[in-house]
Amino acid sequence: MRSQLLLALALSFVVPAFAQSPPTTNPHPVTITVPSAAPKDVESIDAIIAALYDVISGPAGQARDWNRMRSLFIPGARMMPAGVRAGGEVGMRLLEVNDYIAMSGELLVKKGFSEHELARRTEQFGHIAHVFSTYEGRMATEPTVLRGINSIQLLNDGKRWWVVSVFWEAEHGDLKLPQHYLPGKADTAAKASP
Repeated sequence: MRSQLLLALALSFVVPAFAQSPPTTNPHPVTITVPSAAPKDVESIDAIIAALYDVISGPAGQARDWNRMRSLFIPGARMMPAGVRAGGEVGMRLLEVNDYIAMSGELLVKKGFSEHELARRTEQFGHIAHVFSTYEGRMATEPTVLRGINSIQLLNDGKRWWVVSVFWEAEHGDLKLPQHYLPGKADTAAKASP
């Protein structure tokens, strides 16, 4: 069942047309917009990370606010679960937000799922940030606790923070979280401005 859960949580996104467009430097941009974000969700790194965990969490039967989730991600953002396949080789999946919602959304609502941050390491320079966020998650209907690292890239466009990508791997087999990514060791931040 744990492998089914990990597989389900590692699934897909496609951003629909809505209201808010982030900046682009592409000379031939594709116009993709996302729902407007609640200002409190995107005003700081702390706020957007908290919103990211909050939006997928809830008891069994509780609908998730998928437009809120979409509003956190820049158009074209990626969600990339990594792990060991059945044959022993390491791989990853490259998903968009709507892919993840389509593949995991029903399971999260049906079984109930809660995920929260245990510890964090943040690096920031100017308008970009990289957050190594140690997480713990569990299905309401199962005793298994899932822990791992979310590697989150963020952009501040001068108005708000955007999630650019989430790349994660859960503990498995002999791969366990090292002490320096656990509470009391990982809560550090380094910042530099241009």
